[in-house]
Amino acid sequence: MAGIRSILRNPVITEKATALRDANVYTFRVDSRANKVQIRRAVELVFDVKVEAVRVVSVRPKPKRQGFFQGRTSAWKKAYVKLRAGESIELIENL
Repeated sequence: MAGIRSILRNPVITEKATALRDANVYTFRVDSRANKVQIRRAVELVFDVKVEAVRVVSVRPKPKRQGFFQGRTSAWKKAYVKLRAGESIELIENL
């Protein structure tokens, strides 16, 4: 796998992810080959925070259809990162 910065793809901005921020949990789309230890290190280095726990979910592809053509979305990996008390991440949508 490439550098530590390529592990974190982008933050997930949904209603659920926004609600979880109240519990100090941030959601990221991550490289599908990354494990919990690599995700923890990447978040700690990029955002300069301390991570308490990491949970990982593999998001399955969903069937999609547009007229006659049918296919499916790509599978991807999502990480829920819980930070220690008092820590926070300033994401772009908060600015």
